[in-house]
Amino acid sequence: MSLSSIFNIAGTGMSAQNTRLNTISSNIANAETVSSSLDQTYRARHPVFATVMQDSLGNGDRGSLFGDQDQSGAGVQVLGVIEDQSTLTPRYEPNHPAANADGYVYYPNVNVVEEMADMISASRSFQTNAEMMNTAKQMMQKVLTLGQ
Repeated sequence: MSLSSIFNIAGTGMSAQNTRLNTISSNIANAETVSSSLDQTYRARHPVFATVMQDSLGNGDRGSLFGDQDQSGAGVQVLGVIEDQSTLTPRYEPNHPAANADGYVYYPNVNVVEEMADMISASRSFQTNAEMMNTAKQMMQKVLTLGQ
């Protein structure tokens, strides 16, 4: 693994965490939206990540020491965003304008406390990737000054 590949790995990590932060903000924004039917109620969304392996890139940048057994990661890929299929919360509120014929409204399956904890985790992961890029940049600058 070369020092320059660190930028690609950290960049894909930052992009993945950005997607995670966007889905969290969407979940929090829709946490109190109601609907009169199960089909129209907002469901929490979560991104699905996968590791991109070095040998799947086809660039031949594998270490000669390990040969074909080197399967170091080359980044993160967002496979997609899925909807949480856990149960929605029905509440009996017959005076609510969105209540169905039985007087129930359905609230999303978003737990704001869990979303806030997930947001802190995602922002710290983003920050870690940014620090890793900064450290790699500083190392490259030090390498350039060795010949002076």
